[in-house]
Amino acid sequence: MGATPVIPAPRDLDAEQQRDIQRFEQAVAGYLAGEISEDVFRVMRLNNGIYGQRQGGTNQMVRIKLPAGTITPEQLDVMAQISEEFSRGWGHITTRQNVQVHFVELTRVSEVMRRIAAVGLTSREACGDTVRNVMACHLAGACPHEQLDVTPWAEAAYEHFVRNPLGQRLPRKFKINFSGCSSDCGQAMFNDAGVIAVTRTLPDGSTEAGFRVFIAGGLGANPHPALALEEFTTREELLPTIEAVLRLFEQTGNRDNKLRARLKWVVDTLGIDEVRRRVLKLRHTLPASSTWPGGIPPLVQKVGDAPAGRAASGEVTEVGQGAVPVSLIPRDPYGRWVATSVIRGSAKGTVSAVAYAALGDITAAQFRALASIQRELGADVRLSNRQNVVYRGLTEAQLPVLFERLEAIGMARPGAELARDVVACPGSDTCNIAVTQSRGLAAAIGEELEKEGLAEVGGIRINISGCTNSCGQHHIADIGFFGAERRAHGQSAPGYQMLLGGYVGQETIHFGEKALRLPAKAAPHAAVRVIRRFNDERTAGEAFRSWMDRVGGAAEIAKGLVDLDVFPKPEDAPEFYVDYGEQGPFVAAVGESECAV
Repeated sequence: MGATPVIPAPRDLDAEQQRDIQRFEQAVAGYLAGEISEDVFRVMRLNNGIYGQRQGGTNQMVRIKLPAGTITPEQLDVMAQISEEFSRGWGHITTRQNVQVHFVELTRVSEVMRRIAAVGLTSREACGDTVRNVMACHLAGACPHEQLDVTPWAEAAYEHFVRNPLGQRLPRKFKINFSGCSSDCGQAMFNDAGVIAVTRTLPDGSTEAGFRVFIAGGLGANPHPALALEEFTTREELLPTIEAVLRLFEQTGNRDNKLRARLKWVVDTLGIDEVRRRVLKLRHTLPASSTWPGGIPPLVQKVGDAPAGRAASGEVTEVGQGAVPVSLIPRDPYGRWVATSVIRGSAKGTVSAVAYAALGDITAAQFRALASIQRELGADVRLSNRQNVVYRGLTEAQLPVLFERLEAIGMARPGAELARDVVACPGSDTCNIAVTQSRGLAAAIGEELEKEGLAEVGGIRINISGCTNSCGQHHIADIGFFGAERRAHGQSAPGYQMLLGGYVGQETIHFGEKALRLPAKAAPHAAVRVIRRFNDERTAGEAFRSWMDRVGGAAEIAKGLVDLDVFPKPEDAPEFYVDYGEQGPFVAAVGESECAV
């Protein structure tokens, strides 16, 4: 679908990009020559977004940052090229709106860095103890409920913190998310700094738009909900507030124990009241800093942050995890896609539509086709935290065209935000610390749901992680799984812990409650049973969490699944002792963590 564009020459790169790449090339040469130690090189590699793989040797994963999930046709074309020339022919959208390519040879990484830099992208600080990719709701600027368009705010935060000396050697990673309204599609409630656009009424009766900043959230093995810093943060004070939070973390984070180094542990040690006091005091003194980012950022001033608003007709498509559409789904493919994948309600008279990327994977051919479609329709495109591709700024007349183009590349299934839209981390396919093949389980669940006619049940989110670290965000899904080794009949076997009832929205967060442990090969059947029961028993518009609480909670639902927590003898069912996608007996081979997420 269109000729391959010419990649700009390296001379088009700015000085900072050139410097990053040249320093990395020198570090690779020094490392391979034995002049730079493994520990020193690891820091350099991670700070440049290059992560080691389970396969060892010089296989590397390159993580490319897409601030606010925004991507252009030129950038999609480059994703196609690097996935073909340097990887396995496909890339992977992450839950943090990055794109990852795996199996890149270490000595070729700098060439990948040049390719992405030529189209305005970087892998700088996509990994390591740094400020990670700054995320935003994929509907920012198009959502009928938003108080502000947070897109330029997320991009301004990215510009301020990338390569900022404050964030180069933090105690641990630092994550920033933006949401335009309390639906919190950007998932602010489990980040180090989560920003939600809000309004307040002034004494004269007028309304002022600003933000509520939540701090010290996190998932991982010990999830913590983010806590509000203050009731209202003005637009002028937003970036100074985030910088003050980062400075406090840099000063007080635990540098002796990585397992207790995130900002959530600072709150655990000092208490939220003391953390609030210190952050606000730091913000008060920031105008004296040479890096003070006060005032409305130039980028926001240039492009504006006015909310999309509602259409004159008042028609609004509900968004967010709690939204459970109540309607009859058409039987024809186009009608089903429109009913499940199109979001309407912008005051500008435009619509948005989701292209479904199963497991977040996109082939080189699909990347090129997506770029061609974007050019043809003149659309704005974002990557979502559900690992899909969102086309925005469309007209009603363009929807049939988009459907036809997506259908041709296998991305028009009405799967986005429905039961079949399973999210999974890379798992033990490439990750050093994963225990199980989470991607294999995700595919197996999808197949089982299709078989049972449940793939298009709405109001269900399934997330899977290959270990306890929640890279697949299993804690905040309606149905979550994380991988664990099981022992049965004297043998090691792949298993999962099932969690139920995770929820993010309305400035609240519920972490999933443990239901029961399961053999990996029984997990798809467990998911099917829960979804079938939810589908049969819920009231009109009832969310999964509400249904779960009404029927007795996770423990009560688990009672109907206990027969699945059984390992047959190896000679009777050898497949229970082999993980998805593997040929030989299961081995829980876990390497050293490099802080992958």
